[in-house]
Amino acid sequence: MPVLPGAEPYRHEGGEVGVLLCHGFTGSPQSLRPWAEYLAGRGLSVSLPLLPGHGTRREDLRITGWQDWYAEVDRELRVLRGRCAHVFVAGLSMGGALALRLAARHGDDVAGVIVVNPAGKVHGAAARVLPVARHFVRTSRGIASDIAKEGVAELGYDRVPLHAAHSLRIFFRLLDGELPQVTQPLLLMRSPRDHVVPPADSARILSRVSSVDVTEVLLEHSYHVATLDHDADRIFEESHAFIGRLAPSVGKEGTSAGG
Repeated sequence: MPVLPGAEPYRHEGGEVGVLLCHGFTGSPQSLRPWAEYLAGRGLSVSLPLLPGHGTRREDLRITGWQDWYAEVDRELRVLRGRCAHVFVAGLSMGGALALRLAARHGDDVAGVIVVNPAGKVHGAAARVLPVARHFVRTSRGIASDIAKEGVAELGYDRVPLHAAHSLRIFFRLLDGELPQVTQPLLLMRSPRDHVVPPADSARILSRVSSVDVTEVLLEHSYHVATLDHDADRIFEESHAFIGRLAPSVGKEGTSAGG
């Protein structure tokens, strides 16, 4: 199926510092495109892939699972690592969970982790009934466009395929066991008013990782898709400052050597 206009992946070859951005469940690169362009504009190499089953039609998501989504970002990380001296992983919601697993599994190949409203669990009754309900009900209500800023919309599916949601639940449980393997510096930014992911997910992640260098930032004016919301500029600036602090080749002028 053709990719929806605006959902295309984004890549920029900049300097020797690279950033891999991972979008969320049922979403697309559109939700992170301004962030990617901001970092690219400051000389960083950026990869923002389109996850399998996303950005086309929800029927395509139904036949994919967490292994497909993780394999895509894992491949992109290896490509970036092949040409960059320092690579950071970042993500929104489920994309944050993918970034955390990359950090857990790739160790020193990941210089730091940046997550925005990271998801870590399927909550409530849905989690309990998913294993059975997915065989009888194809979809549930969508989760896209939880944004406070008027006139801004996220490009995502209006329904959630339950087969894919069940796979996501399995992935979250797997990740929870791997979080202690995350030792890299961590920047976690979250919205107190998030109607998709509760604060408990961020609290759980912070309590489970082994990172010593941890920064938590509250995004007071945004909902879940904060990368398109009122606090977007703060996310971009905080992430660039975090990268600059850890990667010596990001200079005082904000550009990466070689960019």
